[in-house]
Amino acid sequence: MSDMVNDVSGFVSNWLNQLGITSTYIGLQWALIQLSIIFAAIAGAFILNRWLAPSVETYVRNIKGQPQLLRVLAVVMRRMRWIFLAILLWFAVEAMQAVTWISRSYLIGIAAKLCTAWVIISIASRLIRNRFMAKTIELLAWSVAALSILNLLPETINALDTFGIEMQGIRLTPLLVINSILTVSAMVWLAMLIGRFADNRIKTSEDLNPSLQVLLGKLIKAALMIAAVLAACSFVGIDLTALAVFSGAIGLGIGFGLQKVVSNLISGIILLVDKSIKPGDVISVGDTYGKINELAARYASVISRDGREYLIPNEDLITSQVVNWSYSSDLVRIDLDFGVSYEASPHTVRDLARAVAATHKRVQAVPPPVCHITEFGDSSINYKLRFWIRDPGQGTVNVRGDVFLLLWDGLDEAGIDIPYPHRDVAMRGPVKVELSNTAVKPKRQARAKRVKADNPEADQ
Repeated sequence: MSDMVNDVSGFVSNWLNQLGITSTYIGLQWALIQLSIIFAAIAGAFILNRWLAPSVETYVRNIKGQPQLLRVLAVVMRRMRWIFLAILLWFAVEAMQAVTWISRSYLIGIAAKLCTAWVIISIASRLIRNRFMAKTIELLAWSVAALSILNLLPETINALDTFGIEMQGIRLTPLLVINSILTVSAMVWLAMLIGRFADNRIKTSEDLNPSLQVLLGKLIKAALMIAAVLAACSFVGIDLTALAVFSGAIGLGIGFGLQKVVSNLISGIILLVDKSIKPGDVISVGDTYGKINELAARYASVISRDGREYLIPNEDLITSQVVNWSYSSDLVRIDLDFGVSYEASPHTVRDLARAVAATHKRVQAVPPPVCHITEFGDSSINYKLRFWIRDPGQGTVNVRGDVFLLLWDGLDEAGIDIPYPHRDVAMRGPVKVELSNTAVKPKRQARAKRVKADNPEADQ
């Protein structure tokens, strides 16, 4: 047991010496007492979390109609044990400083500061939607805070700036790389936040059409992103003229390896400028029919009537034939073909067809439905009923089926038959029907031969 105590004491002494805490400031005995208090606070935090978390969760679940508050409370609830730990450690620091010297609560104070920094940084990182970037920034920010709390930040900065290589007039050091990553990430995140805010404000403007809204939003986001990267490079001391070689290599790679990507980007800008399609239009591309939900930089999102969302590359919308059902007008004509018997008056049928089509709520009164005779068929007079709708995005097959059903009911109430093709065969004179047994005899003979082969004694 004494050997174990000596080993622990030696380990704690070495650790305290690395932190600059010698026996002149704090005794080894008080160091062990502080470590015991820290472990006790950790256990107490877990006990408090297990005891209070169900009650807090029940209270939060009863909050209705406040989604923003619920998101904040959800973030806080996931870190309750750390919050309890920070509170217990700070209570311990205050209690220790009230009964003994301040230096004897040094380790507990460091643990309280580290825990508090972790809670604040982890909660603040939830403001970043990109989870990978949020985790990266969270880890880097807490590392810097921890080094600063342990008074190791200046030595770490000097160590990272000691080693480096010269490249195109730039001294590349680990410190420069870390500063560049942090600065670029912060500037890009700020640019994205401002761009998202500007895009939302543009979309609420009623003076701009949808195509111009999307185009302005994308141009603002692209300009802010480029400005953020250039400003970050200038801020960390990178000479932008030294990047000419790299920019040329990137341009060559874009020209050869990313032609489709660039083609889709340029096609998206062309679509927004010429306003051939815009969000809200109903289009048909090949077998895809649906409503444009979004025009992205590389593709157009089209939601079909069955709920599936198709991502069509912008280049296909430029080079392929596209049917825009609402390009210059949202009026769409639908044709229905039907036929009735020759016994019905064509005037009555035409009036009836126009009347029943006009009763549907989606059929437009102006222009009114029309009905024309298209053919005198073999067994029916064929008609074409035409009507107009203004909401093709709600589907065309469903309104066709509804009008067909209304037409069926109207013709049935009027006693008008819908004939079906049939043929009458007339026989000139009596017809004699004979049954031939020529096909039966060979089967009987073959069966008799099989029986004889199976029973050779049958003939004896």
